[in-house]
Amino acid sequence: QVQLVESGGGLVQPGGSLRLSCAASGSISSITLMGWYRQAPGKQRELVATVISGVRNYADSVKGRFTISRDNAANAVYLQMNSLRPEDTAVYYCNAQRPIPYMNYWGKGTLVTVSS
Repeated sequence: QVQLVESGGGLVQPGGSLRLSCAASGSISSITLMGWYRQAPGKQRELVATVISGVRNYADSVKGRFTISRDNAANAVYLQMNSLRPEDTAVYYCNAQRPIPYMNYWGKGTLVTVSS
């Protein structure tokens, strides 16, 4: 089992920045992909960014504004969010995946609200 705990969410004004953190514990040696997803009110959960073997992937809506990073020594993944917009308001979830056997783990989420 893998446990994921997010932190760093909160209220920020448009144009501001936040840094989300996700601490992983448990059987983390088998984890390959880690990432962030988000779910806005009334919408489906969507991919924000992932990182696997140093390769980063971003949703088009956040490219150039968000940066994902992973610290294997700290068993953590981060999401630096700059130039935040009201449409970035959502619950942000940390995700970790193990390929064999396939397992998909989720944190409980952290709320990001972008509003003036």
